[in-house]
Amino acid sequence: MARRPELIPAQRRALVLEHIRTQGAASIQSLVDAIAVSGSTIRRDLEELEAAGLLERARGGALLERTRKSTFEPPASIAAELARPEKQAIGLAAAEILKPGESAIFDSGTTVRELARRVAALNLSLTAVTNDLGIGTILGNATAIDVVIPGGSLRRGSLTLRGEPGESFFKTIHADIAFIGTHAISNGYLSETSLEVATIKRLMIGAARRVVLLADSSKFQPAAFCKISELGAIQEMITDEGVSQDDAQMIRDFGIELTIVPIGSRPNETN
Repeated sequence: MARRPELIPAQRRALVLEHIRTQGAASIQSLVDAIAVSGSTIRRDLEELEAAGLLERARGGALLERTRKSTFEPPASIAAELARPEKQAIGLAAAEILKPGESAIFDSGTTVRELARRVAALNLSLTAVTNDLGIGTILGNATAIDVVIPGGSLRRGSLTLRGEPGESFFKTIHADIAFIGTHAISNGYLSETSLEVATIKRLMIGAARRVVLLADSSKFQPAAFCKISELGAIQEMITDEGVSQDDAQMIRDFGIELTIVPIGSRPNETN
């Protein structure tokens, strides 16, 4: 089998996790075949992922960690690579929603970051508010976008700002639209692993006339530690074609406009 182009460890480990997630479990040989790297490389990756609490080793392979903690989230480097084609397709579709002259809130997170890349490439005329330094930098490179970063304390291991003065700031604005991410969707509500992150997402939802949830299909999973809001607080959701029929119907039952994008989709280019 031809080998893939050289991957950085985070990309490779994300592929390992994605393969195990879709299969439920995987042998070392199946991972070698799927990712086109050596058995010794796969073994090292499995050791690192097990140490991070992302999976359990089994004889000759691995399976997903059975009792995922409600405050657990993967390292930022790996999270950025998980479901990347799905996140890119969602970001491209979300950019189609925005109109020049609007004010938009960009939540932190890897899927919203894909939206930011697309919006910056289009150089739409916007006022953008974000609590993510990485997203702020991406948007700030576009000459037509005015970027507002409310401030706060940097969350350990990420580029997300939390706490004050950001929380108070979101109580004072009325944006046209907010693009929100989430750690989990279950039991009719959105949830996060951190109290402070959940709080600022809740404030963003309250600060916008229209709220769009950007979440790939893997986000339909058991609840994380902190409730953000009921699903009824959002007006629209964009997800990928991996969503189950039951989950899609659950979203529609809340009166939410649901857009399902094919993976690798490319909405019409805007000059």
